[in-house]
Amino acid sequence: MSAAHESGRAQQNRARARDLEQVAERATDPQERQRLMDQARRLKEQSEHAGGTRMPDVDPTVSSRR
Repeated sequence: MSAAHESGRAQQNRARARDLEQVAERATDPQERQRLMDQARRLKEQSEHAGGTRMPDVDPTVSSRR
C-alpha cells in the first residue's frame, strides 16, 4: 500500500471518528453513546498507526533549550 493511500485512509478514519463523536453526543441511549465513542476511539487509533500523525505529547511553544 502506498504512503499516499495510507495517509488518505488515516484522514478518512479521523473524519469518520469525528462524525461518530458528534452522533454519540446526540445519542440518548447511554449504551449506544458508549458504543459510538468506542468505535470513534478505535478509528482514531487506527489513523494514528496508519498515518503516523499523532498530536505531539509536548507543547511545541515551549523550548527545551535553556
